[in-house]
Amino acid sequence: MLWVDKYRPKTLEQVIVHEDIAQNLKKLVLVHATLAKFILTFFFFVPCCRAGLPHLLFYGPSGSGKKTLIMGLLRQIYGPGVEKVKVENRTWKVDAGNRTIDLELTTLSTANHVELSPSDAGFQDRYVVQDVIKEMARNRPIDSKGKKTYKVVVLNEVDKLSREAQHSLRRTMEKYSTSCRLILCCNSSSKVTEAIRSRCLNVRINAPAQEQVGKYPFKNNQEISSLEWEDYVSTISSDIMKEQSPKRLFEVRGKLYELLVNCIPPEILLKRLLFELLKKLDDDLKHDVCHWAAYYEHRMRLGQKAIFHLEAFVAKFMSIYKSFLVSTLMM
Repeated sequence: MLWVDKYRPKTLEQVIVHEDIAQNLKKLVLVHATLAKFILTFFFFVPCCRAGLPHLLFYGPSGSGKKTLIMGLLRQIYGPGVEKVKVENRTWKVDAGNRTIDLELTTLSTANHVELSPSDAGFQDRYVVQDVIKEMARNRPIDSKGKKTYKVVVLNEVDKLSREAQHSLRRTMEKYSTSCRLILCCNSSSKVTEAIRSRCLNVRINAPAQEQVGKYPFKNNQEISSLEWEDYVSTISSDIMKEQSPKRLFEVRGKLYELLVNCIPPEILLKRLLFELLKKLDDDLKHDVCHWAAYYEHRMRLGQKAIFHLEAFVAKFMSIYKSFLVSTLMM
């Protein structure tokens, strides 16, 4: 288990950094619909919703605790079942005018909520909002008493969505408000359109102060052990250095895909792989390898399937390194 997961608060009661916000979120869930309507109208200044829980927009700097509060809120609504998350790498076929395109996204889901990052689809993010999220919003879960309730869809990095995707998201919020609640998460609310912000309860999550961070079990000069996925990337880099062949490329592709399925962001994965390779490289090759890493990172941001660009970078590196070894032997 990762250190951050080991010490992450599981419930809103365990939150100590943003305790006031956690208590307000808890009240938002527990109060009766009529009381919730009163609170939302006169204290939060946002439009009310029928079931007492409005659409939410959590924004603040990275690492401030947005996702922790969101998971605590979901646990408050649905109970401990939200911790039984299923990770899926799904492909949707969507109609894009004259052609059909495949959208591949990684989702984390339970019976009552789904979490995904539409911005992973790049410039095709509007199709994620128009088709994928609509499909999720249509299916209303049923509670233990046999009554239909609403599903929560958590969207990460909404500030990276294109304008077209954000306009589609606004229409989705209005059309499926009775069967779906959206919890939006981003670093900067200024990049989110006013139409979306006005339809959400905006929750600002500030970065924790230095004295608050000190409450956690940190020590001066504390040794930080590498993460399991970082060790796995180091093993992959060693495999690449040992052999440059189509067979080895196929094996490396499978390992990289395994990391992607386990929610390691492709940009972070590429940077870590580059870092491990540079430690083993001759200085004459480092500039060229960094150039191609930047090239494929740019291509990956513009494209859709990250595994294609990661594999292309590994193939390019193998070509460069093998040519270097051959030229060295011939000297």
